[in-house]
Amino acid sequence: MSPARGRDESQRSPKWRGRREAIVDTSARLFARRGYHATGIAELCEANDLGKGALYHYIGSKEDLLAAIQDKVLEEVMAGAERVEHAGGAPSEQLAMLGQELLEVVHRLPDHVRVFLHELPALSGARATQFDERRRAYEERIEAVLRAGVRSGEFRDLDPWLTARAWLGMHNYTYLWLQSGGRLTAQDVATPFSEIFLAGIGRSAGERTG
Repeated sequence: MSPARGRDESQRSPKWRGRREAIVDTSARLFARRGYHATGIAELCEANDLGKGALYHYIGSKEDLLAAIQDKVLEEVMAGAERVEHAGGAPSEQLAMLGQELLEVVHRLPDHVRVFLHELPALSGARATQFDERRRAYEERIEAVLRAGVRSGEFRDLDPWLTARAWLGMHNYTYLWLQSGGRLTAQDVATPFSEIFLAGIGRSAGERTG
């Protein structure tokens, strides 16, 4: 069970889970606009058309709600990483697929991603530690692909940790302008991003055979 979920959520009805999911999505939009700390329970109740007691019935606490938003992003991102791992391919192909998967999440959930990136410090105790570990697990997947590319000679001799953060920064902050229903799709951005990044870290054919 993830740290974001109530202890008995799996026992709840589909209707309850669907309503909670809607609350998570609506609240993500509110947190993205106003910030987590600046958003009070009264605003959350109004946005979700619920009284305080009913809201707490679904979310448990305000921090539980923030954790649920974080959890949704992490689950989507990690599911994409799993699909890439199962697909296999050369490191350059895997890096391109990882970018496509990540941008699909950003494109569909820009508000959730904004909250994910900016509000993690608001989580406390063991919950914060668990989310840090899960985020780090995703970062390590990127680093592993980069190390594999260096070993195979496909990528230049680079620092996987630093290069992974360059890659993440390039993709993560598209939430500022990559919006569902906008001019660009995730694929419109993923392809040139991959070409630009791989051109910077890849070895030329001559370098590979030299």
